[in-house]
Amino acid sequence: MTIRIGLVGCGNVSAKYLATVGGAPGVELVACADQDAERAQVVGAEFGIPVLASVEELLALPEVDLVLNLTAPRAHAEVSLAAIAAGKHVYSEKPLATTLEDGIRVVEAADRAGVRVGCAPDTILGEGLQATAKLIADGAVGRPLSAISILATTGPEHFHPAPEFLYLEGAGPLFDIGPYLVSALTFLLGPVRAVTATTAMPVETRTVRVGGHAGETFSAAVPTFISSMLEFESGAVATLLQGWDVVGTTAPRLEIHGTGGSIAGPSPDSWGGPLRLMRVGDHGFAEVMPTGSAGSRLGIGVLEMAAALEAGEAPAASGEQGLHTLAILQAILRSANSGQRVSP
Repeated sequence: MTIRIGLVGCGNVSAKYLATVGGAPGVELVACADQDAERAQVVGAEFGIPVLASVEELLALPEVDLVLNLTAPRAHAEVSLAAIAAGKHVYSEKPLATTLEDGIRVVEAADRAGVRVGCAPDTILGEGLQATAKLIADGAVGRPLSAISILATTGPEHFHPAPEFLYLEGAGPLFDIGPYLVSALTFLLGPVRAVTATTAMPVETRTVRVGGHAGETFSAAVPTFISSMLEFESGAVATLLQGWDVVGTTAPRLEIHGTGGSIAGPSPDSWGGPLRLMRVGDHGFAEVMPTGSAGSRLGIGVLEMAAALEAGEAPAASGEQGLHTLAILQAILRSANSGQRVSP
């Protein structure tokens, strides 16, 4: 069985997805669409996608089994709901939606229609986080007690030629970086029961650094620094920090601490290592997995979903996982706005 994929959204991230998905066994790219027809033509030509269509035409194609939704965040729910209404499975770039209400609508609509929803990030399928989960399950750190995860950079204007949309409502580091941290931690430690958070905007005016618009400035419309604490149903707690105002940091990308040891894990936005372990009585961390050279494997969640569809199973990077992640991110925002501890 080959899962035939229609791509909606041919922007900057599509090339990274298609480098993984294009030509992979079990899937076939049959159509692509974008509001910018010229952009769709470029992507279609580069990756040998035979059908160029409008979004409406793509969703009506009977040969499309799965819609790969790589639109801007504000369009995620709209496109996913339209695909589901057309009887298509959907794999969405993060976040699942920009509001919790829309995320619920997507998951419930898919359930009623009898189709599956998958959602990025798919880094939980990478060797690094899979190995981290196995160490925890095998009792390497005893009972997990706490975690810390920090992803702070200079912001997407340093590599993206048109980054303004990433600073609009429903985006920003909370919804762009946050899904990596939150999905990794819930994958490793389970569901979250409450959050406490604060946000800031240290740098409001941003400058595009690359591409044809380099030198142009724009204003951020959302917080660019978020600090939060997650309380898990298991009793563990985690501290998260994410932002786009930092030149560099040596802070831990991911650490898990337990009654019997600690894991210095891979970055939540990576698919490989490094991974180190220190147990009670050890004099330091020992390497379990080297950094490796896997690089970006963005799109392995699409391939895993295709295999799951063939087996009649739910994808690992599922819509339900995406919805829980979205609920936590929205709770972080509510907590920061209210100054209160809130539940997802």
